[in-house]
Amino acid sequence: MPASESPARSDRGGGAERRRGVLLANLGTPAAPERRAVARFLREFLSDPRVVDLPRWLWLPLLNGVIIPLRAGRSAAAYRAVWREDGSPLLVFTQRLAGRLAAELGPATHVAIGMRYGQPSIRDALAGLRDDGVDELVVLPLYPQFSGTTTASIFDAVDAGLGELDWQPVQRRIEDYHVHPAWVGAVADSIRQYRQQHGEPDQLLFSLHGIPQRYVAQGDPYADQCRAGVEAIAKAAGLESEDWMLCFQSRVGREPWLQPYTDETVRSLAEQGAKSLQVACPGFAVDCLETLEEIAMQNAELFEETGGGKLAYIPALNDSEAHAQALAQIIREVAQPS
Repeated sequence: MPASESPARSDRGGGAERRRGVLLANLGTPAAPERRAVARFLREFLSDPRVVDLPRWLWLPLLNGVIIPLRAGRSAAAYRAVWREDGSPLLVFTQRLAGRLAAELGPATHVAIGMRYGQPSIRDALAGLRDDGVDELVVLPLYPQFSGTTTASIFDAVDAGLGELDWQPVQRRIEDYHVHPAWVGAVADSIRQYRQQHGEPDQLLFSLHGIPQRYVAQGDPYADQCRAGVEAIAKAAGLESEDWMLCFQSRVGREPWLQPYTDETVRSLAEQGAKSLQVACPGFAVDCLETLEEIAMQNAELFEETGGGKLAYIPALNDSEAHAQALAQIIREVAQPS
């Protein structure tokens, strides 16, 4: 579990006890499942050069003139299909997880959530921690696997927010936790419990969010960390190699992304005669559009339409006690005095 410390203020003030804060950062969500709100979210998300690295002069006119007008309506309909009475699933579960994490860490640690895109922003979360008197900051992106498209983008936003606030706390940044035993054990336990309650399927899929293959060729460690993490989870869950498969979802555009693709795998398994699938998505800390709509709805429908039976989605760890305990252990380890 790599962690980095900011070079600024790396001393510990002559042994004085610091007031610790945790920034629990996630990707973000539209403010409402409506076309205008979704368009704002997509514009912010897809304008990030970490996410789409095309030249700005080429990409931004295409994004604003073609892609957002085409995608905003369809994406809004997808969000409406999973929206809860209390709001966006990603935001609701992240807020609840933060509450559980705060209880695990105790009153001496302040926990705030910040979204990379949308609200509450990372900048505002940092301002709140500063106002609480925090002088040691742990940054925990809710991405178990590191990628420049996700984790590094969170760190970009933290740097920008701290600069705007002219605030320089001691920082400890958690870069990944894909093979940390506490997190691996929590995911493995959730899979075992689900299978005990619902039976064993013909095949278990681990579906993780894809990125362009080009990014991996340029040195992004994401693909290797996905494989290492899934192998650790499968081993901890007592699964044999033939019991599970790794695949990648949510690709866009025409260039090759990480493979095999989840939808093509689901279709192929149905055509081969599989009648039951279970899908776990350990790249997602909490449930969101990509798990609740893309996997539990779209891919379940695809499996049935192509001759399969039932595709069941195994929920993310969300705001479970096991999730909060695992993250608390990870935070305590990186936040120990040096």
